[in-house]
Amino acid sequence: QVQMAESGGGLVQAGDSLRLSCEASERTFSRLALGWFRQAPGKEHTFVAGISWSGGFTEYGDSVTGRFTISRDNDKNAAYLQMNDLKPEDTGVYYCGVSNSGLQITRGWYHGWGQGTQVTVSS
Repeated sequence: QVQMAESGGGLVQAGDSLRLSCEASERTFSRLALGWFRQAPGKEHTFVAGISWSGGFTEYGDSVTGRFTISRDNDKNAAYLQMNDLKPEDTGVYYCGVSNSGLQITRGWYHGWGQGTQVTVSS
């Protein structure tokens, strides 16, 4: 089963940018949709962005639309989340997972979660 590994987080100031990466353990990744979720301290996981297996369809959470861009490179078994104009409310641990059921906005459809990568945005 595909296992994901997230990286690229860090401590930044409001208005800065970060690019998160998500690498898959298997080539089957190329046939799976991918989603990014965020868990802020003391809160539930929130859908951030998702992308179809081909990259042709994307979906974003309301709070990140226009600031974040999700992409993937199936040749590299990887996906990315470009985050611009970061805000303190973007702070949290970011996880990526894959879905056998197409692009979904509910976490329960995804599996293969990694350890996550911490993003902290100071004001």
